[in-house]
Amino acid sequence: MQPELPTRVAMALVFGVVAAAGNLLGGVFVVRRNWSRSFLHYFVALGGGYMIAVALVDIIPESVRLDGDRAFLFVLAGYFLVHLFEHILAPHFHFGEETHTEMMRHHRARAVLLGLAIHTFFDGVAIASGFLVSTWLGSVIFVAIFLHKLPEGFTIASVALANGQGRGRAIAGAGALGAATLLGVLVTSLLQSQLRYALPLSGGVTLYVAATDLLPEVNREPGWRTALLVFVGVATLLILQGLLRV
Repeated sequence: MQPELPTRVAMALVFGVVAAAGNLLGGVFVVRRNWSRSFLHYFVALGGGYMIAVALVDIIPESVRLDGDRAFLFVLAGYFLVHLFEHILAPHFHFGEETHTEMMRHHRARAVLLGLAIHTFFDGVAIASGFLVSTWLGSVIFVAIFLHKLPEGFTIASVALANGQGRGRAIAGAGALGAATLLGVLVTSLLQSQLRYALPLSGGVTLYVAATDLLPEVNREPGWRTALLVFVGVATLLILQGLLRV
């Protein structure tokens, strides 16, 4: 039997807190030791592949079931929302690039934080939207999102370290992503009538961050190991989906 709406909203808040903790845990994991630059790219590759799978296999199909083909318009809107933000309000980032001045390196790290904060806000939107539909959908989306919460924390902490910032700033960046997630849960819970728009928007944002921000950084890394981890990320989501839907 489906729980009452207030119960599902409370569940969304609880799972939002857990998801936010995943961002922080990812950041802590990175700063506990001095990882090599190549090893940091492995985390980016794993997260990029997983997030693309989340968007295409999970969030977007659920959005279409909720609102029909019109959902694709909001997926497109979510995709270009981040595109406009990164290219108008903040420069597009290139992870690990060595040619900028110290000021530009720090500016780039802030741009990555702002871009990923938009994405993690929509992580919260997706979690709350799922629970507003059903506990099953909310649980599926939560698990999918939580598994890329660690790579998000890895990514922002890795960018901070790679750009010469201290471990404290790396942890603070991961915490900020978690806070943005909680904000997304709260806003969506308050604006329940906008559910049909919120879920596909979150799918578009997820797709953009993975395909346009993370995977190009994977392509800059030589060798086959990093590229293989993209497929590992995709396979992880597909296996998880198969297990959860049995």
